[in-house]
Amino acid sequence: MTRLLGELATELREGAYRPMPLRRVWIPKPGGKDEMRPLSIPAVRDRIVQTALRIVLEPVFEADMAGCSFGFRPRRSAHDALQVLVDECYRGRRWVVETDIADCFTAIPFDGLMRAIEERVCDQSLLRLLRAVLRAGVMGGSEVRRPVSGTPQGGPLSPLLCNVYLHRLDREWDEGDGALVRFADDLLVMCWSRDQAERALERLIRLLADLGLTPKAAKTRIVHLQPDGGGFDFLGFHHRLVRSRGVLGKPKVTFLARWPSDRAMRHARDRIREITARSQQLLSPEVIVEQLNVFLRGWAGYFRFGHSARRLVAIWWFARGRLARFVRARYRRSMGFGWWVLVSSRPVDLGLVSLSGITVSPRAGKPWWEKPNAGGERRR
Repeated sequence: MTRLLGELATELREGAYRPMPLRRVWIPKPGGKDEMRPLSIPAVRDRIVQTALRIVLEPVFEADMAGCSFGFRPRRSAHDALQVLVDECYRGRRWVVETDIADCFTAIPFDGLMRAIEERVCDQSLLRLLRAVLRAGVMGGSEVRRPVSGTPQGGPLSPLLCNVYLHRLDREWDEGDGALVRFADDLLVMCWSRDQAERALERLIRLLADLGLTPKAAKTRIVHLQPDGGGFDFLGFHHRLVRSRGVLGKPKVTFLARWPSDRAMRHARDRIREITARSQQLLSPEVIVEQLNVFLRGWAGYFRFGHSARRLVAIWWFARGRLARFVRARYRRSMGFGWWVLVSSRPVDLGLVSLSGITVSPRAGKPWWEKPNAGGERRR
């Protein structure tokens, strides 16, 4: 590794560095049955260079990034974006415009991206290096293609370049058209009325067209949030306006609730099926439990912030059932034997983590009763 780093440093200083074409692979989208996502995987040496570029460029562009952008940014997370939805709904914005940019990472034009970068970067050697990275090409099979657009998804530099280009949309957005929330290429606008929502959608389409991008028609719609009405999916959660039951004479409260979406549930079940598949029967049940625990802890760690208790328990029961089925198949016994092994083992369930009774909260590190005041500040 020391030798590789030394060679890379020499090539970069002398201007002799040339990135290799990226290897193109296709992976299924989470929760999607037929949709495939292209990933472009750089070589190790090129990944090192891209990481170094990101470390240098990120502070430069972070200085003026808009507050409506949350994806792939330091000290910002998906739960910060989700909290904006709760706050805006609490203020009374009940009309939601949701959309997704079609093939965002592959549709960003090189020329437009370089102009956006040149607004804050003037070092010509750095700009030449960025152009070389963008035009490295993609290898599919034995053929190398060099597209004229796109920041290949899969490299450490791609999320930053996507944010840099879409920052041009963020800064052109007018707060009078609604509260914009952007997480990478997922866009959502909270509005006061249907007229404002329609204007916001028209403006989004126009701004995206100016950037050479288009919204995905299948994921573009306007939703009116109302009790017992429909909801929308965003960042893996399903969001819906609900009314509390009212306890001990307290008035009923209407609030924006969220829980894992149906798509997220399908993805979780598919992953559990992969871990407990028949092809894994050479492994011991204890090894399978370790793999299940890694997935369940990560999945529950993300989705526990919301109103997710029932769906967390549903995934836990599904994992227990698949584990019992795995034990039954491995030892060629009955299903009752599989459940008997789980119940009688010490620790119970062979050490499978329990998602039953897990404490949920509305957002990471915040208590239930903290609310925003009219000025947007939080009060207790």
